[in-house]
Amino acid sequence: MTKYFALLPAAGVGARMAANGPKQYLTVGGKPMLRHAVDAFRASPLVAHTYVVVSPDDGVIDSVLPAELDGVTVLRCGGATRMDSVLNGLRALDGQLGADDMVMVHDAARPGLTPALIARLIDGVGDDPAGGLLALPVVDTMKRGAPGADGVSVSAATVPRNGLWSAQTPQMFSYALLLRALGSAPDANAITDDASAVEMLGYAPRLIEGHPRNLKVTLPADIRIAEMYLANKDE
Repeated sequence: MTKYFALLPAAGVGARMAANGPKQYLTVGGKPMLRHAVDAFRASPLVAHTYVVVSPDDGVIDSVLPAELDGVTVLRCGGATRMDSVLNGLRALDGQLGADDMVMVHDAARPGLTPALIARLIDGVGDDPAGGLLALPVVDTMKRGAPGADGVSVSAATVPRNGLWSAQTPQMFSYALLLRALGSAPDANAITDDASAVEMLGYAPRLIEGHPRNLKVTLPADIRIAEMYLANKDE
């Protein structure tokens, strides 16, 4: 039987939030963003275990995810980039996960994840060897910008939005495939999500429609949007 595991890289510093500490620990809807994400996986009967990758010197994680919390293990092997943290976490799990076990990598700053979205991803990917990810079709008109004469960007072209999707997480792949994809990626800074590394191997992951509530909190204004979704339990 295939088992499903969650892996959350949480070693970032959240520079764009202009906060005093890592953004995954900012309180949203009454508890840290990271805890919202972890609790979604803990509430899913489909997830066997959740792993959280943090920096070796993280002094906050023990208060957010106490050792007695069921179904969660903290891995203190975070790296300099998101890809490094995911790859270090996968390598730390060598011998604990099978090659065909599925790993769902999820951003710690996406507090709006729900067990229903996790189930949608698992059902939508099925047994596709290329894996898949939650994503949203692009609905806005897309513009390609260029620097203007006064330093302000100008619209250089309109980009057709047909076929464009905005990637979310979780992104789910077999343990063996994800380990191989990230391990062979030429530039960690160029890998902004796990699917891009898998695509470099020639795979075409499935795009499973997610939900706007699963937004990534990047800027301070995003917190209020996330809280509105968290307040609505029916979505």
